[in-house]
Amino acid sequence: MLNGSKAKVYGKENLPKEGGYIIACTHNGYVDILNLGVSLYPRHIHFMAKKQLFEGKFGSIIANLNAFPVDRENPGPSVIKIPRQLIKEGKVVGIFPSGTRSTENTELKQGAITIAQLSKAQIVPAAYVGPRNVGEVFKRQKGYLIYGEPFTVGSGKEARDESTQFLEKELERLTEQLNSKIKK
Repeated sequence: MLNGSKAKVYGKENLPKEGGYIIACTHNGYVDILNLGVSLYPRHIHFMAKKQLFEGKFGSIIANLNAFPVDRENPGPSVIKIPRQLIKEGKVVGIFPSGTRSTENTELKQGAITIAQLSKAQIVPAAYVGPRNVGEVFKRQKGYLIYGEPFTVGSGKEARDESTQFLEKELERLTEQLNSKIKK
């Protein structure tokens, strides 16, 4: 692990002690993936990742991070089936609901909510603030991660829409809370 890449973690008591669940986290770079993984250790987190990441020179590294490919242009049944199976096996699935790395607020995709609804799994909202790339880690920038309280999604389209709005607001709130902790 890169020296200094371990984030200060808040709200770890909100993580379910057992069973499968989803972590829905903000995503602003590659380092947040590493910090999420380290913060859950000894449990492993399985990430949804766009299939193009598996095609380049870092493909094997991505696969070794317990990631599984998702075709965002042509999502098939596996986009729901794989994470549902992982959750059923008691594993943790990591999803970045913005669907892309971003430092700006972007509209959330409903994948995390839909998977939680179909698998009846809890979602733990999380926010990360800190280094986005290896260069920033080497400059000793500190990373910060915060976990919110888990919630479940009811049945039906209305519940899915309400939960998506709730998650969006919760990710914004957690990011603001984390930024206020950093400034102290």
